[in-house]
Amino acid sequence: MSKKYRYNPDTLSYEQVKQGWLYHIVRALIYGMPSLAVGIVLATIYIARVDSPSEKRLSREVTFYKQQFERVQEDMKLFNQVLDEISNRERNIYRVALGAPDMPESIRSMGVGGTKRYMELEGFTYSELVKQTRSGIDVLQGKLYAQILSFKEIEKIALEQDERLASIPSIQPVSNKDLKRLASGFGWRVDPVYRTPRMHWGLDFSAPVGTEVYATGDGVVEQIEDIAWGYGKNIVINHGFGYKTRYAHLSAFKVKVGQKISRGQVIGLVGNTGKSTGAHLHYEVEKDGVKVNPISYFFNDLTPEEYDALLQQSSQSTVGDGHAH
Repeated sequence: MSKKYRYNPDTLSYEQVKQGWLYHIVRALIYGMPSLAVGIVLATIYIARVDSPSEKRLSREVTFYKQQFERVQEDMKLFNQVLDEISNRERNIYRVALGAPDMPESIRSMGVGGTKRYMELEGFTYSELVKQTRSGIDVLQGKLYAQILSFKEIEKIALEQDERLASIPSIQPVSNKDLKRLASGFGWRVDPVYRTPRMHWGLDFSAPVGTEVYATGDGVVEQIEDIAWGYGKNIVINHGFGYKTRYAHLSAFKVKVGQKISRGQVIGLVGNTGKSTGAHLHYEVEKDGVKVNPISYFFNDLTPEEYDALLQQSSQSTVGDGHAH
């Protein structure tokens, strides 16, 4: 270290200047400041560019979660495609087959709107990605719930359809395999008692007294009558869905009022009671309060050929047959 001298006019000589500790400190700072500044700058750059182990771990986790969110979004696209395919099948196959109206679009869409719904997700690095994922999940949940409601509706309609099909009077009320026992058809005919044109509101099946009579569809026994004229001993079954059937001129009853009946169940026996001139069963079908041709409902136990033959017999047997009611 170089020494400093100062001239002393009193002694006319140079004397060595003695420096204190403060001088040395200031001198060290002055000379060390550039190096310190450079060190600080280098340290700052290092810290900014080189992560600590914990920072590296956090960075890997953030990248991992970002990748997972992106994967969830891809999965949701697939789920939406599958759900749309299920919805299309339900609309174009199941509902068409059951004759069911489509579910309103307002219910199918089931919006989950609200601009403030995802405010708590804002302010983060990947806020938009998270909000898009949340929104997509909410929309998917709404569509799934709507589809569940739609399937429940279809299930209800299908069950009602099964019940309806079981209730339609669709078999013959007496065994008539050879199709030779149809005595009188539905329509205008000459009444065998009064000899005047009268409307015949049902079908007459000739059969021996005691022949079993079958319920033609599921239902409940609504009425049992035993009168001296008209229908004689007769049963009315309410099948629901607007259908009723009447079985007249019976010789005996096998059911009671209020009893639940299944298609094919024996409900009575053929007779010759009431306004009848020979043993037979008079059978009527009523739809929504209007009597209709029962032959139109014989589709469960007849082939097309047998049905055509029965239809021909029905049209030929409305001129008067010796049976009345």
